[in-house]
Amino acid sequence: METAANTQPFHHVPIMVREVTDLLLPGRGGLFVDGTLGGGGHSEAILSLLPATGRLIGIDRDETALKAASQRLAPFGDRFTAIHGNFFHMKSLLLQRGIGKADGILLDLGVSSYQLDEPSRGFSYKAEASLDMRMDQSAALTAFDVVNGYSEKELTRIFRDYGEERFSPLIARRICDRRAEQPIETTTALADLIAGAIPAKFRHKEQQHPARRCFQAIRIEVNGELQGLREAVDGCIDLLNPGGRLVILTFHSLEDRIVKTAFRTAENPCVCPPKSPQCVCGRTPYGRILTKHPLIACEAEQRENSRSACCKLRALEKLGQGIGTSGNTYREGRAKADGSIL
Repeated sequence: METAANTQPFHHVPIMVREVTDLLLPGRGGLFVDGTLGGGGHSEAILSLLPATGRLIGIDRDETALKAASQRLAPFGDRFTAIHGNFFHMKSLLLQRGIGKADGILLDLGVSSYQLDEPSRGFSYKAEASLDMRMDQSAALTAFDVVNGYSEKELTRIFRDYGEERFSPLIARRICDRRAEQPIETTTALADLIAGAIPAKFRHKEQQHPARRCFQAIRIEVNGELQGLREAVDGCIDLLNPGGRLVILTFHSLEDRIVKTAFRTAENPCVCPPKSPQCVCGRTPYGRILTKHPLIACEAEQRENSRSACCKLRALEKLGQGIGTSGNTYREGRAKADGSIL
C-alpha cells in the first residue's frame, strides 16, 4: 500500500512550557540544547528568554520537524542551530560542531501531534495508512517489518515489555496466523486484528482503543526509543556544565522508570552495601534532583491538550561550583513564588 502524501503542516503542542522554562532557567544565558526539537514550541519559549548572547541547538531525527522548526525559529537568526540526528548521539553531534558542554538540556520523549495525526506516518490506529511508524523516515526498519517479520516470541516480548499488554501471547499468535495467509499491511487492519484477539469481556472494559498498547510497543521497537535511553540520559548529565540543568518529559511508565533511576543514581551513586557503616566506594553525588516527585500538567492544560495527561516531568541539576547549585527544589521554589503548594 502506498503511503499517502502529507496533508497538513507540521504541528506540535508543547507541554508544560512554563515548568520547562522555570526549571531550565534560560535567563542565565549560555548554551542550551533541545534534544527533541519537534515543531520548536519549547525551543521558541527558551530562546525568547535567553539573553542576546545565548544560543540554542535543536536536534531531531525527523527532517520534516527540523524544516518546520527552522522556519518557526528563523527570527532568532544564528542564535538557533538545527541538527538532524538522534539525541542518543548528542555528544558526538555537538562535538562535531566544537561544542563540549551545555548549560541546559531538554528532552521531550513524546511523539509529536503531527506524527500522530498525519495518517501517512502510520502511527495512529484511528486512520488507515501503511504500517510505517518511523520518526526518521530514512531509517530502514518499519512497523510493517516488525509485524510481518518478527517471530511470535519476539512479538510477545515487545508487546509485554514495551506495551505492558497482558494479552501479548494471544495477540502475537493471532498476528502470526493472519500473516501466514497474507501480509498485514495497514494500521486499521492491525488494529482490528489486535482488538479481536483480546477476550470480549476485557475488550469492552477498555476506555481507549484496545490496540493502543501494542501500537505503542511497535513504535518503540521501530524507533529504538528505550534501547540506550539510560546511556543517553547519563550522557546528557555528563554534557552539562556545573549548575546546568536537564529537564525530561516522559509519556509512559517505561521511559519514566529509566529517567527516575538515572537521576537517583546521579544524586546517590554510592554502591556500598546498605548496612555498611560508612561509604568506602568513593562515589560522590554529581547531580541534584529538582523535582522530588514528577510534575504533571495542570487540569486546564489537560483539558486543552488531552495528550498532556500522561506526561511526567523530571529535572536534575549538575553539581559543582556554578550558577544554580544552591536553592530549593522546583516545587518548593514555585510554591514560594506563587504562595501555594504544588
